This record gives sequence, C-alpha cells and structure tokens, in this order.
Amino acid sequence: MYRYDGYDSKMLEERVRQFRGQTQRYLDGSLSDSEFLPLRLQNGLYVQRLAPMLRIAIPYGMLNATQLRKLAFISSHYDKGYGHFTTRQNIQFNWPALEDVPELLKHLAEVEMHAIQTSGNCIRNTTTDQFAGVAANELEDSRPYCEIIRQWSTFHPEFAYLPRKFKIAVCGTEEDQAATQVHDIGIYLKRNDSGEIGFQILAGGGLGRTPVIGQVVFEYVDKCDLLSALEAILRVYNREGRRDNRYKARIKILVRETGLEAFKAKVFAEWDKLHGGALTLTDSEIARCKGYFQDPAYENCGDAPHELTDALARDVMFASWHSNNVSPHKRPGYAAVTVSFKKTGYAPGDVSEEQLRLLADLAERYSFGEVRITHNQNVVLADVPQTRLFELYSSLAAGALEADNLNSLNDIICCPGGDFCALANAKSIPIAEAIQRKFDDRGLLADIGEVSLNISGCMNACGHHHVGNIGILGVDKKGAEFYQVSLGGSSKRQAALGKILGPSFAQEEIPEVIANVIAVYRDQKTPGESFLETVQRTGLDPFKARVYSKD
Repeated sequence: MYRYDGYDSKMLEERVRQFRGQTQRYLDGSLSDSEFLPLRLQNGLYVQRLAPMLRIAIPYGMLNATQLRKLAFISSHYDKGYGHFTTRQNIQFNWPALEDVPELLKHLAEVEMHAIQTSGNCIRNTTTDQFAGVAANELEDSRPYCEIIRQWSTFHPEFAYLPRKFKIAVCGTEEDQAATQVHDIGIYLKRNDSGEIGFQILAGGGLGRTPVIGQVVFEYVDKCDLLSALEAILRVYNREGRRDNRYKARIKILVRETGLEAFKAKVFAEWDKLHGGALTLTDSEIARCKGYFQDPAYENCGDAPHELTDALARDVMFASWHSNNVSPHKRPGYAAVTVSFKKTGYAPGDVSEEQLRLLADLAERYSFGEVRITHNQNVVLADVPQTRLFELYSSLAAGALEADNLNSLNDIICCPGGDFCALANAKSIPIAEAIQRKFDDRGLLADIGEVSLNISGCMNACGHHHVGNIGILGVDKKGAEFYQVSLGGSSKRQAALGKILGPSFAQEEIPEVIANVIAVYRDQKTPGESFLETVQRTGLDPFKARVYSKD
C-alpha cells in the first residue's frame, strides 16, 4: 500500500494545526455556525442527531495493522468503543466530542490517516474492488490507478467547491464488486483490440433521490490519458452543474438534462485542450505508483494442502464457512478470506475496539499485516495460506467474526439510519436485525442462495437500497416510520435499479414481507436460478400478489 513521503506528512501536520485553530475559534464564539460549517466539512466532521460524526478516509479500502490498532485506540478514547464501516470503504465514529476532534486527527496523522475530503462538495475517497491485486480473474491491479487519482484529486484547487459531492470507483476485476456504474464517474480497466490495457470511463451514475446508472463517455482511453479524461469531465461539471438547487446539483442531473451526446461533445472539447499536456501520465509515474503495490513475500505452498482437506472433512461448521467466505487467489496455495461483520444481533458495519485489535493481530499473523474494507461493509484478509485457514477460522470464532452468511440474505448492507443520522426518516439497524432473526437458519439461507438486501434510512441512499436485489427505504408518513420495498436491483456489471413493489409497510411488518418475497422466489424459481434472475423473469406481479394479499 502507499506510504506517505515527507510532503504528505507535512501536509497533514499543517492541516491538523489549522483545524485546531479553527475549532478553538468556533468554541470561543469567534466563528459562527455558518462560518465553521465548510471548515469542519473539509475535515470530515458532520453534526448528527446525537453527537458529531467523523468520517475517516481509507483510500481504496486498505488498512495495515498499525492503523487498525490506532482506530481501536480512537474508538476507546474518543468514541464509545466502536466504529462503523461504510459502503465507500471508509470508517465513521459517531460520538467524538467536538473539542477532541483536532487531537483525534493528530492521532490519525501519526499512522498516515486523515479525514480530508470525506465530506463536502469535493472529490471523495476513490473506491475499488476488495480483491484488487489478488483476484484470479483480474485484468490488472486497479489500486495504483486509485492512488494516482487520490494524489491528483486531493486539494485539487479547481475542484474544492464543486456543485455537489463527487464519487469515483475503479474496477479491474471480471465481477464488479465496487458498484462502479452508480458512481459519478465509474472506471473499468479494459483491453483494446490491440491487446493493450486502458480504461472505459462512465459518468452520470448515482443513487439518492434520482437513481441513475452511469453512461459511457470514453469507450477507451490509454493509461497515459486517464487524468486528462477525468479532468475534462470534472471541468464540464464544475462549470455547468447546477448550484441553485442541491437536489439537482449532481452530475447525473447534468448528463440527463444535457443529453449524453451533447455532454460528451462538451467533454471532448475540453479534452482536446488537455490531451497530451501536463496531465499526461508517464510510464515512470505509473511504475512509481505500481511500486507501492508489489506482491508480498509469498511462499511456495502448492495446491490443495492436506491440512485443509482434512479440516473440511472433520468440521462441518468450518466447511460451511469455507464455502461462503473463502475466495480463489491468483497465487497457488493462497486464498482471500472475507470476514463477515453481519452476525445476527450485530449492527451491520459496526466494528468494536476488540474486533479492530483482533483484526490487526490476525492480519499480522495470516495476511502480511494488511486488510481491505469492502463495499458490503465487511473485511478481507487478502493473502492467507490455505494451510492456515482452519487456524484463522478458529481465531475469528473467538472474536464472534466467524459468520458464514456472506452474500446471503443476512449479509445486509445498512446505513446507521435514524439511530444516529439527522437526515434519516426512519431507523435502519433494527430492521436489519429483525430480518436476520427471521432468517437465522443456516440451512434456509443456503437454500435461498445469493441475495443482496440493502437498507437506507432516507432517500440519500447511503445503504444503496436502489441496487439491492431487495431494497428497503425508510420513509416518513405523518411522523411515523414506514418502509418502502423494491426488488430487482443490482450493483454488478449488469447494473439495475430496483422497482418499487407498492405501498410502504410499518416497521413490524417488514420481516414477514421479506419472508413472503422469499417464499414467492422459492415457489417460482427454476433449477439453478438466482433470486435476481427470477425477479427479472417473472416481474413484480407474483410478489405483489403475495405481499399485498389479504388472505
């Protein structure tokens, strides 16, 4: 992973010093709320329902053991003993005291972490697939290009005050696990007809009040032209995006109202000015960034070690976990392990101080000291020897992290909702727990198969409910919390937006509604057909008939 140089460290030191002075002036009354607002947002600090919330950047989702231990320290000293992993591979703390935030940021800087550009109308943290660099079906490691984008976008003087927030995702794997098509800019590594690898660039994706799937702006650009292409899109958006209405300020609205072809024409006119200029990436610069992501010191483990096959044969619980949580690796004898934070009774995405420390220990012991945060609010140990998988599983079980519900109905994506967020219309976490308890049967989950269920507490869609196979949205009805259900969404390569079933439901009705939806799927599916495939084939009518039946 990228390591900070002297310039990076000095920059963070100055930023912490600056914010310490700004915070003190606010607490002294020298700065008003409106004056302090942009200053705190530049440092990832929100005002939530019960306390400030600090969002910390985790570039492309990567953390080392030292950083994990620092996050554990922060959770115990400045929060209530836990943090929350987000759908954009960051971590949030929901209870820091305002006066403590500058010191908290100082602690982060000591381990090469910060909260810069995690909020506000700027380019946010660039995300990617959690298996980047180890996936067997990868076109090329996407992380160096995420790092290039991070360095280009951080403190970019032209894009510090965009019309609205701006999110970029990069994907180099065959299966898109970064929700690339619902970002303001989505980037796929792509091979051209000559066999060279470059990029396909989409723009205008996004969720929230107006969900839109991104459209192709650049069918293919060479690696050297990545930044000039991105800059061209951002310049058009910064110049023409609406600032008079925050609900119409995202690039998706600009693309829709301009029309794709007209928008592309504007971008290409801008690109003609930039192409071949100072933003051109040299081979040496790409090689420099690739140098931060070299393979670790893999051992020659061989294939199918007997230690693994023996453990699978004698322990049915381990075998179940292995089939769900262990993914193929590009290196023989190794595996990528996803650690689920969705055990029944635990709020999706929440991670305790003890679990952070355990992850740090396990990362050092089993995976070269590094972990990755996933779009699904889980954690990946990317480089685990197959000979040590059972040993790792036993260690995870000791920390209540051995859940084998990955990619199942209970692997729920969930925002903090009304328990914390001042914007939320309804709670999310109690809904997630109620559904998990309804389906807390390993055999049933295995029979249902892969289903993504996403919950958002409001239309801002932090839980990405639009692209869940099952999506649940909290809505307000005359001061009461109700929930709207949609079916058929997907954040994969063939991205799709879910369609609303019909009228919303009361909180206590939701578990039974989901049970009815699943019952229809099990009745209607053909052999080998997934939940999403069944919904796409049958449409919503059979689900509506069951869910809204009065019998």
